[in-house]
Amino acid sequence: MDPACGTGGFLLQAYESMRASNKDKAKLEYLKTKALSGTDISPLVTSLCAMNLYLHGIGGNESPVKTGDSLLNLGSDRYDMVLTNPPFGKKSSTKIMGEDGSVNTQSESYERDDFIVSTSNKQINFLQHIMSVLKIGGKAAVVLPDNVLFEGGAGERVRKRLLKDFNLHTILRLPTGIFYAQGVKANVVFFDKYTPSDEYRTSEVWVYDLRTNQNFTLIENPLNDESLADFVKCYGDNLAQRKPSEKFKCFDIDEILKRDKTNLDISWIKDESVINSENIASPDEILRDIKANITTALSELEKIKL
Repeated sequence: MDPACGTGGFLLQAYESMRASNKDKAKLEYLKTKALSGTDISPLVTSLCAMNLYLHGIGGNESPVKTGDSLLNLGSDRYDMVLTNPPFGKKSSTKIMGEDGSVNTQSESYERDDFIVSTSNKQINFLQHIMSVLKIGGKAAVVLPDNVLFEGGAGERVRKRLLKDFNLHTILRLPTGIFYAQGVKANVVFFDKYTPSDEYRTSEVWVYDLRTNQNFTLIENPLNDESLADFVKCYGDNLAQRKPSEKFKCFDIDEILKRDKTNLDISWIKDESVINSENIASPDEILRDIKANITTALSELEKIKL
């Protein structure tokens, strides 16, 4: 399930991955017609998604995607896996373009019994929705901006619930500009759902840093499969067999709970792009340079006037 499916990129890649690893005809037919589902709030985008999936042979008598606001209610369906990149932003409403060109305004404040907090933060609302629609034993991989990992208030309460009733086992720190606008820092958060317990279901959180000292560009140095190869290797098939490395580090739940606001925005690698404070000039030296630059600029302007 992708509750913010857009044009269906996540659904299509999930389909291709599962199809490549299965030869059973019955399972492949189920994969094509029933296994995938998605929702998007924009009718135009939903139509594009349905067409995209159809062109790849996905769908039966009914489209696997529908138009709607995933956050309005819990619904009756529960899912084994949720893969999604919720829309970015913190506005209290969103303008939605209809197929006929009309524009509607959709509220983003939601009151739901299954939500532990009421907030206008879209990513936190989507995270709560995903936590609710997962089956017991279900898994999720969700793209979230950094603010969801460190904000207090609603963000802190949801993080504590996530650590308590789910196994939040992995966070992938992404380079800037991969899923959101350039400069926006995002992560992929991986967690599994368990039955509620008095004990924390998360015992440790593994963090992989693909951000610090990394520079990806769309043309000269694009992010590709090779860029993620080390993360895939570190992620592995068995959490118990994971081993730490320079970029992959484990944090115990007790250590995380002691962090201010249960902050999950964790980094430890020295950023080589940050200027060493010992090499920064003194204020007097900086002021002299500024005065010299202004004097030179005025001199050049005088020459132009003459």
